Amino acid sequence: MIDHAIARQNMVESQIRPNSVTDRRIINAMADVPRELFLPTENRPIAYMDEEVEFAPGRYLMEPRVFARMVQLADISDGDLVLDIGCGYGYSTSILARLAGTVVAVEDDESLANEASELLAAQGVDNVAVIAGPLNAGLAGEGPYDVIVINGEVSAVPMALLGQLKDGGRLVAVIASRGIGRASVYQRSGDTFSDRIGFDAAAAGLPGFEAADPGFVF
Repeated sequence: MIDHAIARQNMVESQIRPNSVTDRRIINAMADVPRELFLPTENRPIAYMDEEVEFAPGRYLMEPRVFARMVQLADISDGDLVLDIGCGYGYSTSILARLAGTVVAVEDDESLANEASELLAAQGVDNVAVIAGPLNAGLAGEGPYDVIVINGEVSAVPMALLGQLKDGGRLVAVIASRGIGRASVYQRSGDTFSDRIGFDAAAAGLPGFEAADPGFVF
């Protein structure tokens, strides 16, 4: 029988700390949140592997170190309003909720969105809202946001999402270009947007972005 608490601590010590994650809040959140509860029963034994884990057909939790480093790029403050895109069963939302003031999560699968809401409530996470809707559209009605997190690899960031950032807001995602993935952070300044590559990364593609507008790429 797997001791998930020990596996979670091992994940932090072997995957998170050694990979340039220095934000103590992120380390603590990933040490506290029971990742296995946000996976189907058959995949819980591999919840803390250093790889992506499937939670629904074609949908994956990001590799722990990639997710942690990407969240660190976002530089989230405790009063921030965060949009979590592609939350699945709510693992990423639970982590972000420990760093931000409020998290709004969007999931295109309505049954997943409902289960995420129930799981988060059962964990006592009360500063989140999970809403069903198309991932590439975001949730403009709940914004603008200080931070937007895209849970997966995309070829471009739709302008519809960048436009939901506050002035000074940041968006983080893994961007695929010519077969190479890079975690990048985009920042809004008035009506202009800049980007900065954080690190090389691989992540499963996020459904719904294949037909997105060309968006913002370099």
